[in-house]
Amino acid sequence: MNNKVIFFDTTLRDGEQSPGASLNIVEKMEMARQLAALGVDVMEAGFPISSPGDFEAVKLIAKTIKGPIIAGLCRASEKDITACWNAVKYARKPRIHIFLATSDIHIEKKLQKTRAEVFAMAVHAVKFAKKLCDDVEFSAEDATRTDVDYLCSIVEAVIAAGATTVNIPDTVGYTVPQEYGALIGTIRTRVKGIEKAVISVHCHNDLGLGVANSLAAVAAGARQVECTINGIGERAGNASLEEVVMALKTRRNFFKLDYGINTREIYKTSRLFSSLTGIPVQPNKAIVGANAFAHEAGIHQDGVLKERRTYEIMRPEDVGVPASKLVLGKHSGRHALVSRLKDLGYRVKPADVVSLFDRFKVLADKKKVIYDDDIVALAEQGIKQPPATYCLEYLNTSSGTGVIPTATVRLMVKKVIVQEAACGDGPVDAAYKAIDKITGIKVTLADYNLRAISGGKDAQGEVNVRVERNGVTFTGRSTSTDIIDASAKAYIQALNKIAAGAR
Repeated sequence: MNNKVIFFDTTLRDGEQSPGASLNIVEKMEMARQLAALGVDVMEAGFPISSPGDFEAVKLIAKTIKGPIIAGLCRASEKDITACWNAVKYARKPRIHIFLATSDIHIEKKLQKTRAEVFAMAVHAVKFAKKLCDDVEFSAEDATRTDVDYLCSIVEAVIAAGATTVNIPDTVGYTVPQEYGALIGTIRTRVKGIEKAVISVHCHNDLGLGVANSLAAVAAGARQVECTINGIGERAGNASLEEVVMALKTRRNFFKLDYGINTREIYKTSRLFSSLTGIPVQPNKAIVGANAFAHEAGIHQDGVLKERRTYEIMRPEDVGVPASKLVLGKHSGRHALVSRLKDLGYRVKPADVVSLFDRFKVLADKKKVIYDDDIVALAEQGIKQPPATYCLEYLNTSSGTGVIPTATVRLMVKKVIVQEAACGDGPVDAAYKAIDKITGIKVTLADYNLRAISGGKDAQGEVNVRVERNGVTFTGRSTSTDIIDASAKAYIQALNKIAAGAR
């Protein structure tokens, strides 16, 4: 048996059926390029007959994307199959993917046919598709609720008709790992000619078992997994590609299977899809969530600092995440606090650690997130703070429809007035660029938050900014009835913290 697991990505088809996840042609192309960079073996580009736009998107992907097999989905009808072929035929490696329900509830209630009629439809559809394309996949929709004898007979028949891949989908997320693994084993044992086709699995996550079921099927002999980025998909979603592949990588001693995914592209791919759809990744999502490699508990932080493997079974860089994060909060320990202060350039005397840690705990009870400059402020309490390096003396901005936003900024820098002007995407961006010209401090604006702190037309606006420089974060805050003024002062406050550290 082949020891390589084929990754069939259906983000652009099943994933796009998730409410709010629709992509236009340009967005689909951008995502398709990244999926190719990720190294998916098969890319299901869409459902060509579903709309003219989907047809054109599948066709463009087939013409443009090199590397993966490009598949299109179709029902078991000549019209659907022909439309699918006309879209995917431009690919170097095209595939026609036919689906047809096989469970009694679908046959009787949805299709309103008999088992015999569905059997004949499946065989005819595969034979028709085979005349157009050498690579034909057949999916027995709702296979996990299908009578096993009937399922085996229809799988055997479509293989004889020319199907090169047979998919046994858990369409409604009904099965459980032990049961699903046994079903795959039964198909391998009972279906004549099964060695001529790849057994595929397509698991939905209605009971939260999509990944577990997929891995159970792989262990039982399935060699293609159909999955999506971030586990996106209809209802509760599909099996998550990143979770399946990292399970194979992390537990290679158990599965002993190969794959072609470039795992270092996982995080980038996840973030791109989230950005294109506007669907955020939950913080505690395995592999790609913001907290996947973050540690706040003091015991965990202490363990990770001593030996990463105590609490991390994967390296963050293996999935494209730059590094683990020690999130400082009320559950953090002294070791983590002292370690972060060392990273920030502070050496704490052993005699001062207890007092510093006590003050840190008091602050952590008040704040949900502790930033680097909060820690610096704790370390510097009692030390006379240096005067601000930069003071805003003058700010003027102009913007409007048909006008390029510009800003003129005048700062007092060590008793010398310095003035610069700049253009930007908006008045705040222009002001920040002008300030950057004066200070010469290169930072990345990591977060910008504006909120009203009072009611009425003359409400004050509070601006909070977070900037990063050389891996260290600094925050600034200012309030004003003029949000441009508040934005500039908050930014300058963060830069002053950086300048003070530099001295």
